[in-house]
Amino acid sequence: MYGALAHPIRREIVVVLASGDKGVHEIAAPLPVSRPAVSQHLAVLRSVGLVTVGRAGRERRYRLCREPLEDIRRWLGQLDGFWAERLTGLGGHLDANP
Repeated sequence: MYGALAHPIRREIVVVLASGDKGVHEIAAPLPVSRPAVSQHLAVLRSVGLVTVGRAGRERRYRLCREPLEDIRRWLGQLDGFWAERLTGLGGHLDANP
């Protein structure tokens, strides 16, 4: 799953889908790649369970699966202490050296 999100276009697709189900044309519109490229990226996201596809009439609609993203959020949450410690240290350094 993490490898699938390593690509910046896939991360943008996830952001686009966060606002709701969309067809490939809607997903591709704000992106700097072709619709076939978006379809390939969607296939990768589907293969790791981040996106599902359904039908609405003749159109394929893509939906973001939020559960796998919750796993990522929890993992990143474990690093909050690391960053808080570093930022506190930086703040102390800046206060001591105006």
